Amino acid sequence: MKHRLHLFTLLLMISSLSAGAQPWSERMAETVMHLWPDSMAMKPGHLVGWSYDQGVVLNGMEQVWLRTGKGKYFNYIQKSMDLFVQKDGNILTYKQADYNIDNIKPGCSLLLLYEVLEEEKYKKGAQLLREQLEGQPRTKEGGFWHKKRYPNQMWLDGLYMGEPFYAQYAQRFNEPSAFDDIANQFVWMEKHARDVRTGLLYHGWDESKTEKWSNPVNGQSSQFWGRAMGWYGMALVDVLDYFPADHPRRKELLSILQRYITAVKQVQDKTSGTWWQVLNKPNEKGNYPEASASCMFVYTLAKASRMGYTTDATTMTAAKKGFDGIIKNFITVENGQVNLNKVCQVAGLGDTPYRDGSYAYYIGEPVVTNDPKGVGAFILAAAEMENLADQQSGVGKGKTVLLDYYFNNERKKNKEGNTVRYHYIWEDWANSGFSLWGHVFRNTGAATASLETAPTADNLKKASVYIIVDPDIPTENPHPNYIEQADITAITNWVKAGGTLILMGNDSINAEFKHLNQLAAHFGIQFNEDCENKVIGKQFEMGMIRVNAGNPVFKRARQVYIKELATLNVKAPAQVILTHKGKNIVAVSKLGKGKVLAVGDPWVYNEYTDGRRLPADYQNFEVAQDIAEWALKGEK
Repeated sequence: MKHRLHLFTLLLMISSLSAGAQPWSERMAETVMHLWPDSMAMKPGHLVGWSYDQGVVLNGMEQVWLRTGKGKYFNYIQKSMDLFVQKDGNILTYKQADYNIDNIKPGCSLLLLYEVLEEEKYKKGAQLLREQLEGQPRTKEGGFWHKKRYPNQMWLDGLYMGEPFYAQYAQRFNEPSAFDDIANQFVWMEKHARDVRTGLLYHGWDESKTEKWSNPVNGQSSQFWGRAMGWYGMALVDVLDYFPADHPRRKELLSILQRYITAVKQVQDKTSGTWWQVLNKPNEKGNYPEASASCMFVYTLAKASRMGYTTDATTMTAAKKGFDGIIKNFITVENGQVNLNKVCQVAGLGDTPYRDGSYAYYIGEPVVTNDPKGVGAFILAAAEMENLADQQSGVGKGKTVLLDYYFNNERKKNKEGNTVRYHYIWEDWANSGFSLWGHVFRNTGAATASLETAPTADNLKKASVYIIVDPDIPTENPHPNYIEQADITAITNWVKAGGTLILMGNDSINAEFKHLNQLAAHFGIQFNEDCENKVIGKQFEMGMIRVNAGNPVFKRARQVYIKELATLNVKAPAQVILTHKGKNIVAVSKLGKGKVLAVGDPWVYNEYTDGRRLPADYQNFEVAQDIAEWALKGEK
């Protein structure tokens, strides 16, 4: 019975998220671009300072971009950062000497921009922030002070402001020792701020125990402020994205997260599903359900469920109830604009005028509409709920998509001078990569993996989908690995047993045809050594292909772009599913219990799926979604 109720809850969640013209994450993203068209400049031509508020909003916009492939969301991130980051990497209005950990937060967007655009200024800007962490004042144990002018103090807020960037930077620039430091920040914060009875964490801790707001015995502040707890939870689940899977300290973070989730669920309002400004005092005079904290808790619980950090089904149920409560209690729509109401504008400890951290202080701070911290948290929560719904209703749950890194094994020198793998791989965020397609697969619930050795019966058996893209030629790789007979035998036997194979070639100049065709012949398919749909410059119409309704693979995509590809010769059992000007473009085939899709181009790499290059009326991101769904779906 519990299983049936849980399934029913998920179906309701999926229904509510898909209701309306757009998902909630996109609707609020549109509000952001309407309210702050110039990077949250409240007056045209006047910049606000470099601030964490903007970092939260841009993290939300990043998630919407990944979900939709719509370039306007990425472009908004870039425009926002370009108003601050100069050609030499210096950041307008940012002062490293302040050692304010809040200022680290927007660095996550700089790392994204560097990965996608490979422009040096974004790396240099990120390096400035990394240098700040290197010099950030610390407690005697090593915990980051919240600000230089707040000596000896750690705040929950600071974990979100600093640690996700720190972890992302450490992963990207190979700083393995940083992960011990990152883990320690969470461990020490929990050690000093956690209340054993409730499991909740106090907003701040003063090592010196001299602040007026701090307990003279243990240094803790006196209240459990909702948004502070929200920052800490979001920090945990975001850091885990980058924390090495085999790192011995990862288990500590997961244990902290489990304790956190238990405490947060206990103070969720049973009627509304939301959370209170002061978490453990719902019935005290002046307390109120607060929007930003509620969004942060939903984000944390939903992401923990989706990523498998918790297997307790009540966590997902709490996230669903919380999101429904947010929509009902905090969201209004006026003239098409989505508004988030009942957001605590700001709260802190100390400073001038002095903030004493009392109950009266927290409930007395201004409550506003569309504060950027709350808006950003709402976008993150909505996108994460949409991701979770996709996963639960998707076709990929429990399946693995394996991408070949053996036949396609190109290397280059990166900006740091290191030799790295690139071109049609999951990890490549530049134009040449498959990072967005990987995100599409993972949104269905599937896992993505890579195969750096020749395919065998043993290493294919756990894969549901195997993708071979653009096998190397000597000009790309001086020592290419060709598809040999042993490989063909292993692959065809795997397909017969029920695997899905995707073969993506290239045009005649860039493709290895001989060995690829020896494999493809087993499915009735041959790649022609030609180059169709040549495109001059940005005359994108030269590469346009229309897809008729009723296509067995392309359910969403109707107008797509593909250039300079090899066409196909097809015979039984293969069938052509897409043609253009009398040429065969895409074919599918069946062999035993399995199936094959072939196309003469890598087609769904980032350059043509991330929305930055192609006009918006081309649906290559939808192509990526359609192929993923077809590949993972079992035959009827």
